[in-house]
Amino acid sequence: MKIENPYAGLDYSNWLRGNLHAHTTASDGRAPIQDVINAYATLGHDFLMISDHDILTNEDDYAKLDNRGLILIPGNEVTRNGPHLLHVGADSLIEPSADRQQVIDAINASSGFAVINHPNWLSDFNHCSFENLAAWSNYLGMEIFNGVICRLDGSPYATDKWDRLLSRGRRVWGFANDDSHLPVVDVGLGWNVVNTKERSVEGILNAMQRGSFYGSTGVTITAIEITGNRIRVETENADRILAYQQVGSEFARADASAIDIEVPAKAKYVRIECLGRGGRSAWTQPFYISAE
Repeated sequence: MKIENPYAGLDYSNWLRGNLHAHTTASDGRAPIQDVINAYATLGHDFLMISDHDILTNEDDYAKLDNRGLILIPGNEVTRNGPHLLHVGADSLIEPSADRQQVIDAINASSGFAVINHPNWLSDFNHCSFENLAAWSNYLGMEIFNGVICRLDGSPYATDKWDRLLSRGRRVWGFANDDSHLPVVDVGLGWNVVNTKERSVEGILNAMQRGSFYGSTGVTITAIEITGNRIRVETENADRILAYQQVGSEFARADASAIDIEVPAKAKYVRIECLGRGGRSAWTQPFYISAE
């Protein structure tokens, strides 16, 4: 079998942590932009994207502020007329057409990439339906964790819809973001840990496009290795690690801080979920499996 490894060639000294989903008083956030930047800098994050609703925050806007050492990524949240999605690395404001495929295509034709937001938000757990996720194409990823939904209707997690997509052969990376609106309460709930030698907007976005990152709510992954048909994941602070294949079927677990698994012969993909104390988690990207 062939295992596609998005973490090939990792340099373990080059992990950067950050959030792609944060709001300010320019839209419906409760803190001005400089206060939001200060909060994430205090957390020790390396990068941040301000994602106000249908309002582009670009390099010129950031140049007026104190970045507090953060790499600030241009972007916005496409909101009006349909399910929400992030335009990460935006150089222009895309018209929020009700045809979200048209929006995704416009993003891909300009700069950056699209990430579908909080699919399981709202009382029906269906802000973005699986039918939409399956019908749309060429978005880079989806939020498998969205922190603000912890205090709203629905579920902050969307690994169920992720597994269904992956089982259909779709290639979709999983993101973990705060979606912060309130100071303190919504800050530091979920983040993305990116492996890149280039400490820049371009370096971070390129690594994300390759899938060289993982989502976390508090578990730190320290090693990801593939040898033959085996995958080994080591963490700093997980108590239990689970291995999944299609359709979200758990095929291995270890009540330990590391796991070493043999990929099942008929697996289409494998992903690893690392669980720690107090609900802390981390999710690898999927390892896509094909016949040699």
